[in-house]
Amino acid sequence: MTKLHYFFLIACAIAMQARAAISVQDDTGVTVVLQGPAQRVVALAPHVTELLFAAGGGDRIVGTVSYSDYPLAARTIPRIGDNLQVDIEHLLALKPDLLVVWRSNASARQLEQLRRLRIPLFYSEPHKLEDIPNSIERLGQLLGTEIQARQSATDLRRQLRSLAARYRGQPAVRVYYQVWDRPLYTLNERHIVSDVIRICGGKNIFGSLPSIAPQIGIEAVLLENPEVIISGTRPERAASGLEIWKHYPTLLATQRENLFEVDGDLLNRPGPRIIAGATALCDKLEQARIHRGQRP
Repeated sequence: MTKLHYFFLIACAIAMQARAAISVQDDTGVTVVLQGPAQRVVALAPHVTELLFAAGGGDRIVGTVSYSDYPLAARTIPRIGDNLQVDIEHLLALKPDLLVVWRSNASARQLEQLRRLRIPLFYSEPHKLEDIPNSIERLGQLLGTEIQARQSATDLRRQLRSLAARYRGQPAVRVYYQVWDRPLYTLNERHIVSDVIRICGGKNIFGSLPSIAPQIGIEAVLLENPEVIISGTRPERAASGLEIWKHYPTLLATQRENLFEVDGDLLNRPGPRIIAGATALCDKLEQARIHRGQRP
């Protein structure tokens, strides 16, 4: 073999490897590079599990965290901890070739541990509804399931366009979204729930607060006097946390009977089911508009 022939073969091998590499930007703008489609993925948030299933990679998930309960098949995936604390030893035993992480709900210490593992890491941080189908397509690239991911993304975009068109131009409704009641927590405009409120023709009364999930007091809600209060509850909770507002009859939302519950798993998780959550929230705001003509 001549030197020229040898170097030609080396160049071809390098070119083939370069073509096989997959390069995708995560939600923080960092480029994630894989030498081939991910085969063993660890999903470190419930919404991540749902996104991976929507992208066609449910059978590639070898580990996940607490509350990753949708779709039904996700309930059989081994748990390695929760959003705040992962069992690193258990994670390594799974031999993952990709970690998909929700940075907003992970501790700085845990994120540093994950970075040190030198396993390719994709940060999932959807802040807008349009980010959901985009995330599914990018995860599909990393998994090599582009066709199914594209189909899922196209369907979600169609649903979003339909929802936006239906409520575009509707009279605005001032909304307090209650994510928790003991103590009171809400979400600001950087959380995807605020984008849901916006597409439904609502305004998040606490959207301008600096923290993404601020703790507030009853007095703050009374001062803002929202027309609608929505509680994003988990299905297993016996009470929604809305009962406290019934003790304040001068509150506009109470006067007009605009105290509503919506399944929090559909809204608080920035995954594909948030479109169903948005549809439910839009319906509640439409009820509030009807109540304007029926109550003081």
